[in-house]
Amino acid sequence: MDNIIPLISGMAVVTYVPRLLPFFLIGSNELPKRVDAFLKCIPVAAIGALIIPGVFNAVPDAPMAVICGMGFTLVFGFWKGGIIVPVLGSVAITYLVLLLTV
Repeated sequence: MDNIIPLISGMAVVTYVPRLLPFFLIGSNELPKRVDAFLKCIPVAAIGALIIPGVFNAVPDAPMAVICGMGFTLVFGFWKGGIIVPVLGSVAITYLVLLLTV
């Protein structure tokens, strides 16, 4: 327990340095269009990889709630974009469907 402050400081440095390095290495130079397009796809891919596998196992007894929640996320995500509102909205829709069907 005595090593907690150096441990937290070390973890902060290790996670902060990779985020800071691109600013120093790239500076004010423009990224190539293909690299920029690739980097813009990473949040969507990360959300898909982290959330979608768990969605199918979240409510195994109520597949309709899962379908409604995912449907909301797909429609709202394509219509308005973003990450926070589609995810929170899908949670709310799934909860409402569960309340109505139980």
